[in-house]
Parts: sequence; structure tokens; C-alpha cells
Amino acid sequence: MSEQRLIKKYPNRRLYDTEESRYITLNDVQKLVRDGVEIRVVDTQSGDDITRGILIQIITEQEASGNPMFTTEVLTRFIRFYDESVQDAFSSFLDQTLKLYAQQQEQMQSQLDQLLPGEALHTWAELTQRNIELWREMQDSFFRTASLSSSSPSRARRK
Repeated sequence: MSEQRLIKKYPNRRLYDTEESRYITLNDVQKLVRDGVEIRVVDTQSGDDITRGILIQIITEQEASGNPMFTTEVLTRFIRFYDESVQDAFSSFLDQTLKLYAQQQEQMQSQLDQLLPGEALHTWAELTQRNIELWREMQDSFFRTASLSSSSPSRARRK
């Protein structure tokens, strides 16, 4: 496992990335997490690890924006599972499910990379774009010809 990136949270609520020596936003922290960077957020006053709180804050803001992942029903179920008798089992189940999902995504990406090694995917995308352009040119040519034919019946008969 790679070393965790230390982020400090100051009393003014600003986050400071110690590796890049600059202040960052929650969006920057979210990007780090999505890029696979292990982070650790520490409160500078107390020295407490507040990583969970920052991650929950990111999820909360994401959920409040236009495209939430969790429905009200799912959130209600989460709250109901906070009963101590099932919390550990539920937490373990959720963790294992997310790990399995990540492994499946990695496997799919690996298989795609084998099928289309290196720049092949980029080349395929370019070829698709060129085919779309050729299709449009063909349609434009057809419609130009069709409009000329319909406006001049005698030309249509000569061809």
C-alpha cells in the first residue's frame, strides 16, 4: 500500500495538502480519492484524524448536488442498520460488496486492454469519428442531389 498523503485542516476550515504545499478544496480531496490516492486528514488543533468526517462531508455535498447516488429509501435503511446488533455485519457486507465491484471493474478494464492494447482504443475512437463524418458527408450529398432532382424533373430523367 502506498504512503498516505497528509492533509491538514486548520481552524479556519481550510485544508492544506502537505505534499503539494498548497491549500485545497473538498473537490480536490474528492479528485485525490478518485485517483486512488490514500489520504489522511488531521485537525491541526487537536491532532485528531478526521478523515472519515471529511469523506462523509464530500459524500453529503455530492448527494446534495443534482445527481445523488442514494435514494431516501436507501438512506433510511442505512439508518436502520445502525443498530449495534447488525451494524458490524452490514458494514462488512457493504465493504466486501464494494471491493468485489472494484475488482470486477479492474478485470473488465484489463480484458479491454488486452483486446485493444495500447493506443488501439484511441485509434478505434478516431475511426468511429471519421466514419460518422463520412456518413454525414454522404447524407449531405444525397440530400443535395435529391433537392436538385426534385426541382428539375427533366434532369432526373436524363440521369
